[in-house]
Amino acid sequence: MTDLIEVRVSNLVGAPLDWAVAMAEGYKQDAENHLTIISPRGVFTSVSIRGASEGFGFRPSTNWDQGGPLIDKHNGGLHYEAHLADANFRYSSGPGRTGFWCYGPTALIAFCRGLVKAKLGDTIQVPKELMP
Repeated sequence: MTDLIEVRVSNLVGAPLDWAVAMAEGYKQDAENHLTIISPRGVFTSVSIRGASEGFGFRPSTNWDQGGPLIDKHNGGLHYEAHLADANFRYSSGPGRTGFWCYGPTALIAFCRGLVKAKLGDTIQVPKELMP
């Protein structure tokens, strides 16, 4: 097992956000390698800083092929906040019928934050080594 660190969901981005989405979606950590996660269907994949930057593994916060179906699955909504000058708050999003929407610099990041907040709360513990 690894050391965990508690972070606000609204501050998550990259590999820590992808890991949090996996936990919210019912993935489990592999007992031997805590950066390997196992989907509810038994498929092994990884969440890592390297994977997030190089484009492999589970990364729904940056990959529309993975994040897009989650938006559909959870009846999510997306809103472009053109009036907000800060690029970190350009989009708001979250799963439908929950009332949990979050902001983010992209639509996928905003949705993933909203999904994690709706399912796991305002703060979550993530593996320390995933934090930048």
